[in-house]
Amino acid sequence: MTSSAPAVRTRRRTASLALVLCAGLTAALTACGGEDPDKGTNGLGKLSAPEIEKKAQAAVDSADAVRLAGTLVSKGGTYKIDMRLKNKGGAGSVTSKNSAFTLLRIGDELYLKADAGFWSHDENGGDGKDGAAAADKLEDKYVKVPQDDPTYKQLSGFTDKKVLLGGMLTLHGELTKGDRGEAGGVRTVRIMGGEGSGGALDVSLEGTPYPLRFARAGGGGVITLADWGKDFTLKAPAEDETVDYGKQLPKTSS
Repeated sequence: MTSSAPAVRTRRRTASLALVLCAGLTAALTACGGEDPDKGTNGLGKLSAPEIEKKAQAAVDSADAVRLAGTLVSKGGTYKIDMRLKNKGGAGSVTSKNSAFTLLRIGDELYLKADAGFWSHDENGGDGKDGAAAADKLEDKYVKVPQDDPTYKQLSGFTDKKVLLGGMLTLHGELTKGDRGEAGGVRTVRIMGGEGSGGALDVSLEGTPYPLRFARAGGGGVITLADWGKDFTLKAPAEDETVDYGKQLPKTSS
């Protein structure tokens, strides 16, 4: 009986040591990255992709203002866009390979300021004199776009928050949740549409779950979104900066 006592005490010490080591290992793992990755976030990362999209859309709908900047790629070419939008208007610029123009909308009034490349295109294949004349008169001047002119409908969408965001931020196909990341120094979680055609949206894990970056499907460009809810001033251009071209603008390729 006495000979077995040391063995019993040894097994007890071994078991106690194992418990201590397990506790220490657990603490070490927690300290080295095992802690909750959603700690300090808005909890969005715990949700499914459809739930994240729903939260992001609600944040978009409730925001009074936003700034969009980046590149859009289409069959017509590549466009760089930088627009500030709010519910009653917007302002910013659009640049393509051959031209650049600035848009300003206050309520229903849309103003367009463009370079010579925008105005000088002769859509009818003529000698370009009409386009050159328009360029001389309108270059770097604000032109008030008549509401019944086709150009109004074409360009006003760039200044409409609901229209532009609705068209850009739509994910197609079955939604999946991707990796955690960062956009503009803010932690994000990515949700993606169907492979090859759905696009990808990075949504903020901090504060309100605003979309912060959108990659369009098929290499269609990348747009960053910032300044959510930050108001800005929209002011009509001065009279000496404005040209009244009449009821219809000259036709252009843009």
